[in-house]
Amino acid sequence: MNGYDKLKELTDTLNEWAYQYYVLDKPTVSDAKYDELYGQLVALERELGTTLPSSPTLRVGGEVLKNFDKHTHLGRLYSLDKAQTYEELQDWYQKIKSAYPEVLFTVEYKYDGLTINLTYDGGNLVLASTRGNGETGEVVTAQVKTIKNVPLQIDFGGKIEIQGEGIMKLSAMEEFNKKHPDEQLKNARNGVAGAIRNLDSKVTAERNLTLVLYSIGYCEGKQFSGQNDMVEFLKKNKFQTNSFYKTAATFEEIKKHIAEIEGKRTALDFLIDGAVIKVEQSYIRDELGYTSKFPKWAIAYKFEADQAVTELKEVNWQVGRTGKLTPVGIMEPVELCGATIKRATLNNFRDITRKELKIGSKVIIRRSNDVIPEVLSVVEYNKDSRHIEKPATCPSCGSKLIEFGANIFCTNSLHCKPQIVAKLVHFCSKNACDVDGVSAKTADAMYTVLGINNVAQLYELTAEDLLKLDKFKDKKVDNVLKAIQNSKSVSLERLIFALGIDNVGQKTASDLARVYGSLDGLSKASAEDLTKIPDVGQIVAESVLEYFANDDNLIIISKLKEKGIDPQYKIKAGKFIGKNVVLTGSLVNFTRPQASEIIKNMGGNVQTSVGKNTTLVIVGENAGSKKSKAESLGIEIWDENRFAEEINTL
Repeated sequence: MNGYDKLKELTDTLNEWAYQYYVLDKPTVSDAKYDELYGQLVALERELGTTLPSSPTLRVGGEVLKNFDKHTHLGRLYSLDKAQTYEELQDWYQKIKSAYPEVLFTVEYKYDGLTINLTYDGGNLVLASTRGNGETGEVVTAQVKTIKNVPLQIDFGGKIEIQGEGIMKLSAMEEFNKKHPDEQLKNARNGVAGAIRNLDSKVTAERNLTLVLYSIGYCEGKQFSGQNDMVEFLKKNKFQTNSFYKTAATFEEIKKHIAEIEGKRTALDFLIDGAVIKVEQSYIRDELGYTSKFPKWAIAYKFEADQAVTELKEVNWQVGRTGKLTPVGIMEPVELCGATIKRATLNNFRDITRKELKIGSKVIIRRSNDVIPEVLSVVEYNKDSRHIEKPATCPSCGSKLIEFGANIFCTNSLHCKPQIVAKLVHFCSKNACDVDGVSAKTADAMYTVLGINNVAQLYELTAEDLLKLDKFKDKKVDNVLKAIQNSKSVSLERLIFALGIDNVGQKTASDLARVYGSLDGLSKASAEDLTKIPDVGQIVAESVLEYFANDDNLIIISKLKEKGIDPQYKIKAGKFIGKNVVLTGSLVNFTRPQASEIIKNMGGNVQTSVGKNTTLVIVGENAGSKKSKAESLGIEIWDENRFAEEINTL
């Protein structure tokens, strides 16, 4: 046996032992035997001057990065919508079950860690990244390679991206704290986040992390029939998958599985904060689709958050981008979920009144969704407790306030600093006009030092202006000016989102752009027309009308146009203009997002359900109730071949 063959044999043997130990939890050799073979591998690698891509010696860490590079995911990573009561969960379940009687669901642990995206190509792990904003994350390949249950090489040879949750087991945290008395970790979730987002991969290696894989966002040349098929593929390629995985056909079965998970929670060696319920079948997932943030076919059932009692010492009123005032409680510091809590939201003044909150009272706080601390209720008052006063004027600019529903708003949209700074940050954000370099601190300085009080003024900035800002040198000034200039080519949907219209998120902005084609077109929309758009209700319609009824907003739009910023929605061709299209069944040659994008780019509107205003249904394999309903309503139906022919005849 030559040296290379011996190298491969040692590497394969050690990787198989590691798989049995870390993934299957069934060690087949002693630690001493593993260490002996590992030592032989290290010696042989030194002798040959070669290390295979799958070598376990690559897991020790040691690479120190200067910064994190960015990675654009091949398939977008969505977050999950949440249900905190069985009533909310049943509403979600019933909507799907009524449309698809044949639907099955899967129930899994909701691990409490950090989302990681793995990219393999040619069978090798070529990149790992964080979730980031769902479209772009930070490259953490060196850190993730230290995680011993992550295979550095898999059997599947195509390009693939796999998502999972990085976790730190409680036993691993305990062991780490024993070895590092001066660097105690407060909770395992913070432990994994700090390890992955550390520029020194040796620090990551010391934390002894685990990665659990649960989803495939992109897979070259392969489709999956459902979650079961996907999980079996992951297991076959030696990934560790969710240790709790059950299927359910009824709501009662879902509840039974959730109760089982909750009963196990305190005995587990890792943190979970709920259960994840998913539609099993891929063709139903494809038909249900996504909102701008969440898949409609999955939801997280969140367990009741941990709570603590502390004193509400003061209340500050914060002004947001839309002028809404949010009361924030300043708390006597208290430990909760491994973090020291000093501030908590009080939601709004109506909530303060309903809960009878007072400054100086003992209150119960919880980490709502285990993230945002919230004041729940009063435990007791003391002799010095005093009422929380409703603000008479804006705490930032002193302007008049108005009440709308449960909330209070500052009316000074042009000269209230927190509003303006937040609008600048939102306008420049990645998913809006993408003006890289304009952080909250920079936006604050632009307002304070340069007098920028609306987004149109960004396009009047000069190098001389930016050099007045702290830490702005020639290179940074040049980069920001280039980013501002590049943003002039922003698409219509991104500009609508960037304007910050209340209740208009990315998906709604995209729908409005496609239907109205320009800001001028949108500005003339009526409430009746707006509410005809799927997923646009009365609240969104009113927000759009109010925005374009405001003279200050119209002035800003006019100034943007003067700078050449007046994008039109680009329709590649008009094949689907005026058509409401429903996709159903499994498509062979297109992914559902690809087909939807083609239809939208050709002027069509993609619907999720068949109704009286549906004009076309495109059916793939295993088309179910939607095809039958289309037939009963006499709606035109195309198969996938007809769809392919039509889009290629332009």
